[in-house]
Amino acid sequence: MPSALAMRLHARFERLARPRSPETLPVRFDRRRIYILPTAFGGFFLALLLAMALGALNYNNNPALMLCLLLAGTGIASLLHSQLQLSGLQVHAVGGDPVPAGNPLQLRVHVRAAAGRERRGLRVECLGVASTLSLSDGAGEAVVAIPTTMRGWLDIGRLRVSTTRPLGLARAWAYAWPDAPLLVHPSPERNAPALPQGQGEQAQARLDPAGDDAHHLRTWRRGDSRRAIAWKPSARRDALLVREYEQPVGADIVLDWHALSSLAYEDRIRRLAAWIDQAERESRRYRLQLPGQPPIGPALGMQHRHACLRALALLPAATPSHAQTR
Repeated sequence: MPSALAMRLHARFERLARPRSPETLPVRFDRRRIYILPTAFGGFFLALLLAMALGALNYNNNPALMLCLLLAGTGIASLLHSQLQLSGLQVHAVGGDPVPAGNPLQLRVHVRAAAGRERRGLRVECLGVASTLSLSDGAGEAVVAIPTTMRGWLDIGRLRVSTTRPLGLARAWAYAWPDAPLLVHPSPERNAPALPQGQGEQAQARLDPAGDDAHHLRTWRRGDSRRAIAWKPSARRDALLVREYEQPVGADIVLDWHALSSLAYEDRIRRLAAWIDQAERESRRYRLQLPGQPPIGPALGMQHRHACLRALALLPAATPSHAQTR
């Protein structure tokens, strides 16, 4: 593990390295943003060259000195090639679909580069997690599974793109600092109770072959069950007719924050997140009511689900005042 001194030096370097603040994408890497330092193997290679040079000069061995200079020239050329691997790269966009807190968020990093130069051995690192980056026809994407712990906005900080090609003697890297945080949804409660009773003047219904109430008759279509055929009406009309059934699905569900006053602040959020997922699975329309905000819905679907989970994720963090005013 790195020593405390090495960690302090690295942290100080991080503060001085470009960029020093979040920036709008896309960003392009140039020579002012690319840094190069020797790897452990590069340090060993440098020590070996110094020993060879001292031995060749001490014994006046010209072939050994020539070999030492040849290897030194190769090492210097590899440094230039490492810089060229990153020079001209453009971090075009970053993004990731929201996930419940505690699940890894799949961060997608889109990179572009000018065609005509082969770039290999690239890696993208974010929050201590790294992934390989492959470019094809001047464009590529890296997917980094970064950990999540809390709901709300996740600041991913700096992205580090690096390479040790071609010889592994040095590591070249550059930073990009996107100014767009990612959203993390609240973690739903496990084994949440059943949904609350729906509210409204009348229940809704949907067509369902397994329903209980006959809704109407229609013409028979290929694939209909024989049990659904209405034989008597079919005989009167001299054509096969099929009964359409409907299944009541209940009235709109109201997910009210104030109805969960017996739960702690974060437990309410997890309960409501679990109920939102449950209502979507059961195709039940629902409305979310949060303190100090207008009602969201009633509606159903992925956009409505995202709007509700977003509102829950962006609720302020729990404070003692929240615990006192349940």
